[in-house]
Amino acid sequence: MSTNSAKKIINDPLKCADDLFEGLVIAYDGKARSVGRRSIIMNDLRPDAPALLVGGGAGHEPIYHGLVGKGMADGAAVGDIFAAPPPDIVLEATQAVNRGKGVLYLYGNYAGDVMNFDIGAELAADEGITIKTVIINDDVCSAPTNMKQNRRGVAGLVPITKIAGAAAMVVDSLDELARIAQKAVDMTRTVGVSTKPGSIPATGAPTFELADDVIGLGMGIHGEKGVGLIPMCTADELAPKILDLIFADDLPLNAGDEIVFFVNSLGSTHMMELLILLRAAKPILEARGLKVHQTIVDNIVTCQEMAGVSFSITKLDAELKKLWDMPCESVGYTKL
Repeated sequence: MSTNSAKKIINDPLKCADDLFEGLVIAYDGKARSVGRRSIIMNDLRPDAPALLVGGGAGHEPIYHGLVGKGMADGAAVGDIFAAPPPDIVLEATQAVNRGKGVLYLYGNYAGDVMNFDIGAELAADEGITIKTVIINDDVCSAPTNMKQNRRGVAGLVPITKIAGAAAMVVDSLDELARIAQKAVDMTRTVGVSTKPGSIPATGAPTFELADDVIGLGMGIHGEKGVGLIPMCTADELAPKILDLIFADDLPLNAGDEIVFFVNSLGSTHMMELLILLRAAKPILEARGLKVHQTIVDNIVTCQEMAGVSFSITKLDAELKKLWDMPCESVGYTKL
């Protein structure tokens, strides 16, 4: 018997977030621990240092909670599937990572996350913990440049978290950590496309509808509206469409600039397609005189079995490059 719902090898569809969280803690091989209801915290934290706390909804693995690690985030507050972590979980995570120098919240620009982290910050402030917040808003297609504060946070969170995590290893003040994290956000732009929706484990129902003969250009990681639908096309045709949207934005990219270039799968898009798109993008970047300091090709920012890809560009200056080159280790991204 066939159904239209997505087949998933799970237990209780309503307990996926808790089950995957327990599996994630196991995957850290004793380097991280579970705290409170659903927070994961590194065991080995630099003493007397500002803390980096990330967080967001489950279902997008390995982000955010898979980006906890050495040279990455100190901890993560984990929400239910596609839902922001509630304030009590944010507070539990904050208490666990705080070492007396305050905590930086770093997360994507979604209404539920903003509201719950803000409440968590108020609760932490009541306990004497200093909080600063940097919101990730790298999604070029979700708002025009004059309304950047409304943009969503998407795959650019990976290089941003990596840079902020490196900073958290070396800086001594919360203000300095927040400055560098904000600089990484300011230097990062992302455009994504989708060819097939993901689904909600509790129902098996797709999160949106998309015809087989079109691509959603600029579509968000849950299927949020982008800049429009375009006919299904080849990789050589699609790569310049994605890059043109990034180049048209307000991040100055000039000949000789060094960048991190991240090609991300939204879940089910295969490495084959990512590599073919990378092949198509490389001569376009070269024609602009951009120097790719490092390429990442992986599925790190996902939405279940959603198909699609995003390109992220992070522009490096001397400070960000030094932080980028520091090693890091986590379940979701490791740099030797």
